[in-house]
Amino acid sequence: MMKKIKELLIKYREIISYLIVGGLTTVVSLSVYYGSVLTFLNPRNPVQLQAANVLSWIAAVTFAYFTNRKYVFRSDNKNIGREAFSFYCSRISTLLMDMGIMFLLVTVLSMNDKIAKLIVQVVVTIANYLFSKFFVFRRQEKSVKEPNA
Repeated sequence: MMKKIKELLIKYREIISYLIVGGLTTVVSLSVYYGSVLTFLNPRNPVQLQAANVLSWIAAVTFAYFTNRKYVFRSDNKNIGREAFSFYCSRISTLLMDMGIMFLLVTVLSMNDKIAKLIVQVVVTIANYLFSKFFVFRRQEKSVKEPNA
């Protein structure tokens, strides 16, 4: 039984690590968002709602880049600047997705902003994993030289 569990943990290490890091990133994002709207930003004001979203995004993306690089995808890319740029660009696309869904749910449909934020976090977490895996931290295939004929 323990051997089977260990095999599953090894097989799904990346996804399990991503879920843990994603959970921690969500805590960072929600903490900054809720802290902002409970102290100095009014979520009923569309501009201030988006400002809280952007602040939570900046904190979460910065945390996510370093933890994903080290613990999830175990990147050894020497070009950290390019990798970080790619990571932030992919996250900008999901920020726009986040902002659009928040606008739709809160401003257009009058949903509670805190519930809407939780729903958005699930959608964004899935999109972020896919972007990270297939665009940012993808492994470069080592070229195999064919023997001279």
